[in-house]
Amino acid sequence: MPELPDVEGFRSVFESCATGQAVCRVEVRDTGVLHGISARGLSDALKGQRFATPERRGKWLLARTDDGPTLVVHFGMTGRFVCAEPEDPKETYDRVLFGLDSGNELRYRDQRKLKGLWLAHDEAAVERVLGPLGPDAMAVGRDEFEAALTSRRGQLKPALTDQSVVAGLGNLLADEILWQARIRPDRQTRDLSQADRRRLYTEMRSTLRRAMKAGNVPTRDSWLTGHRDDPDPVCPRCGNPLRRSRLNGRTAVWCPHDQT
Repeated sequence: MPELPDVEGFRSVFESCATGQAVCRVEVRDTGVLHGISARGLSDALKGQRFATPERRGKWLLARTDDGPTLVVHFGMTGRFVCAEPEDPKETYDRVLFGLDSGNELRYRDQRKLKGLWLAHDEAAVERVLGPLGPDAMAVGRDEFEAALTSRRGQLKPALTDQSVVAGLGNLLADEILWQARIRPDRQTRDLSQADRRRLYTEMRSTLRRAMKAGNVPTRDSWLTGHRDDPDPVCPRCGNPLRRSRLNGRTAVWCPHDQT
């Protein structure tokens, strides 16, 4: 599942390809990625509109137009944007193509079609699509982050991956941030000290900055992510075996020796 760094990469592709460009043509090759809008409706609403700089909200992308609706995108597991030229061969999974007045073509490519595209005609409609979404994990302030955790009950990792608490963290990022902060994923949020919460916030920001530079959650040898899928994974910091646990139906990978 794409997480915040992946979505930031997709946002950058969109920005470099389409920001300031008017939509000349919308070609929907598969309506299975459209939600609450028909192919004709999408085309009629966007043709002639000029895209503003896209925004990221956690795992969502908001592509506003200068004086029209907002294209709202969730990439599911396999969605992404590709900037192409019209003569470039179309791939099987190119679901929606936006022809731009620059001559470029912005393509929404998605193999599994688990999410896709919405169209919101005003800010209230944008919020309805997004649902109860917390602040973007890279934009949230320390005090707001600490307050959100303090108000939660239950285990820490499920709280971090709850998009209504903070938006953009998924399974990989949550495990990596907790490992970097040396905190167990099954700690109760109410048991965290202020020092724990502040360390967690600092490591979240640091991990996100480094992952955003890579465009994903990198599988570095010095990171937990670089070893979580090894046959017999060991902690890259202390060399002890990593543990796999189930928390709220999701796998958590962590180091019982380092994360206390």
